[in-house]
Formats: sequence, structure tokens, C-alpha cells
Amino acid sequence: MSSTGYRLRQVTDRLGPGARLNAPLGALNRVIYCHKGALDLSDGTHLAEDEAWYGSEEVAFAAGDEGAVLWRFELCAGNAEPTLLGADDGNAEIASTLQVDAELDGPDAGSGWIMRCDSVKFPMGGVAFTHVHQGPGIRVVREGQIRIDTGGESQTYLPGQAWFEPGPEAVFAQTSELQCSRFIRVMILPEELKGKSSIQYVNAEDLDKPKSQRYKGYVDEPIDH
Repeated sequence: MSSTGYRLRQVTDRLGPGARLNAPLGALNRVIYCHKGALDLSDGTHLAEDEAWYGSEEVAFAAGDEGAVLWRFELCAGNAEPTLLGADDGNAEIASTLQVDAELDGPDAGSGWIMRCDSVKFPMGGVAFTHVHQGPGIRVVREGQIRIDTGGESQTYLPGQAWFEPGPEAVFAQTSELQCSRFIRVMILPEELKGKSSIQYVNAEDLDKPKSQRYKGYVDEPIDH
């Protein structure tokens, strides 16, 4: 499959109490998820913990009195450099870490897209049976832990760690036996999936089995590309 010419990135920004951007972030399709603390955005939006925002224009933000940790997901042109904040650009009370930077091979670049942010929560020992998705995305663990089996390899992710799934590659997920687990996810999907699930199970015997995962939606927006 040929590249779409886009990349999807996830950056973690840590802001000290009252920290604010010196200059707005450039215009592009972006989801900001508030993992900890609180955040005020330049369009007047207030984000509390476990809330998310979507926008496509320039945006600035400032942390509340307790500071904030935010997960920033950005869809950008393939040759664009990531925007990382810190002392070098005058944002001394903000520190950015680029966690995932992935080239996108789908969805079909000739069709409409949506940008979706949701969370997936599992009970102790919950699994996601072998499945694929109809578009690529990045996941970040918010609580618990999760093992991802795909492409003949297994990787376990802990809170704050992120990974990319291209979509059409089969994935099996196993979560912690000791606590509930949850991750935040941003995907780029075909526009006809707005309001609909993107998951497709690989094995016929799994279709009618009870599914342990539960979903919470934050953003499901058509985007220009």
C-alpha cells in the first residue's frame, strides 16, 4: 500500500503550574487530551483531567495552578518536523517528549477522513480477541498494562507508554490480571465510520463471544486533508 503523504504523531507535554505557551502551535488537525491537571486553550475551552479537544487552527494553552500533563496527537504532512516545547524555544516550564511518529499508509487518500479520539477500558485480565481496524492509530496507556501481540512479536506497555497500529495488521491484546487497564486512542478512519466501530474480528469463532472492553468517545470529527 502506498503512503498517504501524512504522519501521525503523539507528543507528551508536561507543564508546570501556570505554564503557558510563548507562541501558538501551528494549524493542523490536532487532538489534545488532558491526562493530568487542567488546561485552558486559546479558543476558550477548558480541559479538565480525562477530557479531550479537537481543532485544526493555531492554538495556545496554559496550565492550571497544579500544572498539567497532556497527550498531543497531530496529523501532519510527511516532511513536517515535530513541534517540541522546552527551554530552547523559551518555554522553560514546558517539556515535550515525542513518543510516536508514524507514516500513514491509509485510509484511502482519495476519500474523506475522520479523526477519532476514544478510550478503551478492560476489566482485570480482559482481552481483545484477534482483530484489525479500518485505519491507523496511536494508543497511550492511561492505567494498568497491556500486552500487544502482532506480527509474530509481543510487547507490554505501561502507563504513559505509546504504540502505533497501522490498522490492517492483526492484533491480540491481553491486559493486566491485577488491575483494570485503559488506554487513550486516536485513529484516522474513513468518513463513513463516523459514529461506528472500526474493529473487525479475524476469527469467526470470536464474533459471538462476550467482549470485555468498554469504550468512551471524546472526538469523532471529519477533517480536511
